[in-house]
Amino acid sequence: MLNLERLRTLDAVARHGSVSGAADGLHVTTSAVSQQLSKLEREVGQQLLAKHGRGVRLTDAGMLLAEHAARILSQVQLAQADIEAQRGQVVGEVRAAAFPTAARGLFPAALTTLREGHPDLRVRTAELEPEQGVRAVLRGDADLAIVLDWSNKRAPVPGGLERAHLLDDFADVALPAGHPLAGREAVDLVDFADEEWVSWPEGEFCHDWLMFTLRSQGIEPRIGHLAGEHHTQLALVAAGLGVCVTPRLGRPVPDGVVFVPVRQQMRRHIHATWRADAGRRPSVRAVVAALRAAAGSLAG
Repeated sequence: MLNLERLRTLDAVARHGSVSGAADGLHVTTSAVSQQLSKLEREVGQQLLAKHGRGVRLTDAGMLLAEHAARILSQVQLAQADIEAQRGQVVGEVRAAAFPTAARGLFPAALTTLREGHPDLRVRTAELEPEQGVRAVLRGDADLAIVLDWSNKRAPVPGGLERAHLLDDFADVALPAGHPLAGREAVDLVDFADEEWVSWPEGEFCHDWLMFTLRSQGIEPRIGHLAGEHHTQLALVAAGLGVCVTPRLGRPVPDGVVFVPVRQQMRRHIHATWRADAGRRPSVRAVVAALRAAAGSLAG
């Protein structure tokens, strides 16, 4: 009989494309992955992996077994969800991912509520950017992810996923304290047509949103610096090296920076998303409810 954990390991290699990627997704060492695959090869009597450059690839037998493994694991997940739903208890483990400001702004309150109300539930969290979080949920590496889009640039919901709105998060322009516009009650984006901007890294959804938003106002962006963390962005602003857009959720407030609202009201829509089959699990529903309560306390 095929070992379920070894099938899970093979499935992870197929989804991540490498032994190291599978190890990261399973939270084990690369040595443990290799050992599990070696044992699986002995069980089936065929080679499942072959060297490919510096990495490995699945053999024909490996791809065939990986396809079966994906279906088997999907059925196991459905069975677990149905059993948990039938029992109606909030127990077990939920793996939740969130982009950094949501992790900072929502997780502490939500996890405290869950620990007090559901002591038999363990929630394991990780910081992932929205696109990574969606991929993790689709791959089965996370049960739930907090993601975002913007009011003027929406993100599609991949098939097989459901989501719940948590809150709308408004954003302001961050200026050096000595900037001529720092004392304004509100500004227009066109006021910064000649400024250098500090932006998120290229290729990220928020970077693309900023380019789209500025260009829609007739501004060709001058990007001086790229930084993924708001702390880094604001440190660059405080040093007088540019301006940036900073959402309010989980926002640090460093010295030397002033936040000014924008008349065009920039806001992010923040959602929790999960696989449709996982929505049957009382534990997943409890985590979503706790996140909604944490978001509601901020809105209030």
